[in-house]
Amino acid sequence: MDLSAKLRVLSDAAKYDAACASSESVRKRVPGGLGNAAPGGICHSFTPDGRCVSLLKILLTNYCIYDCLYCVNRISSDTPRARFTISEIVNLTLDFYKRNYIEGLFLSSGIIQSPDYTMEQLVAVARELRTTHKFCGYIHLKGVPGAARELLIEAGRYADRLSVNIELSSQRDLDRLAPAKNHEVIQKSIAHIRNGELTAAENKSTKRDRPVFAQAGQTTQMVIGATPAPDAEILTKASELYGIHRLRRIYYSAFSPIPHAAAELPVHTAPLVREHRLYQADWLMRFYGFGAEELTTATHQNLSLDIDPKLAWALRTRHFFPVDVNTDSKERLLRVPGLGARTVERILHIRRFHRLTGEDLVKLRIPMQHAEPFVVAADLHPLDLDRTDLERRLIRASKQMPLFAYQKEPSRAALSGEF
Repeated sequence: MDLSAKLRVLSDAAKYDAACASSESVRKRVPGGLGNAAPGGICHSFTPDGRCVSLLKILLTNYCIYDCLYCVNRISSDTPRARFTISEIVNLTLDFYKRNYIEGLFLSSGIIQSPDYTMEQLVAVARELRTTHKFCGYIHLKGVPGAARELLIEAGRYADRLSVNIELSSQRDLDRLAPAKNHEVIQKSIAHIRNGELTAAENKSTKRDRPVFAQAGQTTQMVIGATPAPDAEILTKASELYGIHRLRRIYYSAFSPIPHAAAELPVHTAPLVREHRLYQADWLMRFYGFGAEELTTATHQNLSLDIDPKLAWALRTRHFFPVDVNTDSKERLLRVPGLGARTVERILHIRRFHRLTGEDLVKLRIPMQHAEPFVVAADLHPLDLDRTDLERRLIRASKQMPLFAYQKEPSRAALSGEF
């Protein structure tokens, strides 16, 4: 198979991995080096300041010794197979970079021979790019669960970001769809990377010019909708991963039927709006102080598809409101539907100089059809939150208002996650 045919097969095979956002890497160009991960960074990703960048997103190989039923590259699949050599990936990356096609590399792989052997191959690509060719652009490597700790640590020395996919939210689901994988093994690999981050941070504080370690952190990915697992279980697992391993981000990938799928799998694509609601709930846990247990209930284990999870929580906990924008704490303000983290910071700044009115809130581009029932301002009085038509009115307003319509810069709003 020639190189262009390999590229078609292995770039297409890589499209199912969503955990490839480029962010928070500030690797600088070394003297005589090539590339830079900090400026603007063939998948599209985003830098910390919101610019869209391009990464060469490929697999080392789509051969795999595992038989995960939800994966198109499983051993029992009849998909066309290909494998790059280390030098082919290195040359492709450098050639594409010099042509200004890409600004970095996202490299994953099927498991060949063993986890250690596969990880050695991935590390060898990054090592050659960094040491031989002095490539200073962005590199995201996929960590292989079960690979030796030493290999994962070495990967972190060359990669800006590492990711080990947790795949599904419970061992029960893994046993059903991916029997060769184990949550304990996956989380042990995640822990090795976390320990590498902590060691690098400790060394940085005691010695100057120490090599950085995966400075853009580590991420993971969960497949959504391949099993009956409810959102409550998924969010609980996500909260656990954030709390224990301090992941930079978790990606949620809606299951999509694959050719010649096993009978155990759904026949329809998981609703993309469900994926979107999980991202919103994830943002609430990371930046708004919500616990996973607050976002669903014992009787409703899945997030509402009609309204965002913050508004759904507000309607369930009306006793928490109203919130006074002129006197209440930041923590309480963050719980108001329609108030994003940046907007709350602006409110806290403005109220140091004068009391906010309803007109001030409108000038801050707050969606008042969501926020007004839950806030008090200098000239705004609390509404009756027990009105029987309140929920119906707010749901109708949610459906009528385009996503982020009240934001001045839609692309930045999408990145900020404010809602």
